Amino acid sequence: MTDQKKSIFDNLETAFSGKTNADLKFSAFIFQMMSNPFLVKLSTSAALLAVKLHLPITGIVKTTVFKQFCGGESQEESKVVIDKLGQSNVKSILDYSVEGENEESHFEKTTQEILKVIRLGKSNANVPVACIKITGIGSFDILEKVNTGVQLSKEDTIAFDTIKNRLNQLCLAAQQNDVPLYIDAEESWIQDAIDSLSMEMMFKYNAKKAYVFNTIQMYRWDRLDFLKKSLEQTKNNNVKLGVKIVRGAYIEKENKRALEKECKTPIQQSKQATDNDYNAALVFAIDNIDAIEFCAGTHNEHSSELLTQLMKEKNVAKNHPHIYFSQLFGMSDQISFNLASLGYNVSKYVPYGPVKSTLPYLIRRAEENTSMAGQIGKELLLIKEELKRRKMLAN
Repeated sequence: MTDQKKSIFDNLETAFSGKTNADLKFSAFIFQMMSNPFLVKLSTSAALLAVKLHLPITGIVKTTVFKQFCGGESQEESKVVIDKLGQSNVKSILDYSVEGENEESHFEKTTQEILKVIRLGKSNANVPVACIKITGIGSFDILEKVNTGVQLSKEDTIAFDTIKNRLNQLCLAAQQNDVPLYIDAEESWIQDAIDSLSMEMMFKYNAKKAYVFNTIQMYRWDRLDFLKKSLEQTKNNNVKLGVKIVRGAYIEKENKRALEKECKTPIQQSKQATDNDYNAALVFAIDNIDAIEFCAGTHNEHSSELLTQLMKEKNVAKNHPHIYFSQLFGMSDQISFNLASLGYNVSKYVPYGPVKSTLPYLIRRAEENTSMAGQIGKELLLIKEELKRRKMLAN
């Protein structure tokens, strides 16, 4: 029997070099909790109820899941995480993760917060890009109306123009400060509106370099074709295509809505089909590397290793400015830190914001991770292996 081929992600000493035994045991505790669907459902329901009843749960949340997956309550508080990641050449994408707000004052506050991130990126090499959810700066309902193509009222038109103006303000700041902006993907029933806004901004700001990036969720069966059409559009307009390629984050919600609406689901028929399209998107991006700047957002080791192989085959430098690997803070350190140690461009999405305001994000993260049983099991296994390795070295 031959030995199993070693992966570039097998070096656990590098993966966990920045963590103490206490850090690893804490992470193991969090992932152990998240591996129990009943416990996740119970705790998330209790957290939402506690917020409604104005019970003091901030301390408990901040010392558990918030600590594992978030940088801090503010940009200033997140600086500790940014600096620590930077020591291992892992960059930070500060993600203001306040969700579920629907008032103009909140949309304006988010806009100003992202402008602060962009300005921080200009002065801090460890913060190379900024990111945004369009529903963070404008109403979901307005985007849904635009998406369906219904006639907007005068009030709705003003609201949509305000969204567009805020986005334009952010994209202009991104260009002026040389800090690209990633626009997140969202639900399919508002995504056409987001795609249209993203492309409009690319035409305006991506002439010399990609400052505006759209996000493409490959768990949708139509997105590989969409990626190819997006490149056609940008080429025809003599601008760079900026894309973040991800698998996606709304599977259960999308399938449930399709069932209720009795329409075809936008989701692929199988996980394998998603994997196939994701990897095909990487091949397409590398084949068009002069015209595409992209971020490969994935926790999948096979896809990450495939991208390194494609880069090698095409003689693309490890630190090519058009390519970034990215994972979420608190997860997949074996991918992030090993790639960074080998000289690739690597970033971590580092969510931040007031604990209570980030609860919807944290609950979504917990629910997504629970449905990804294999991912949680992998995280736990690697942590236990590293603790075992350290124990053996100490004896």
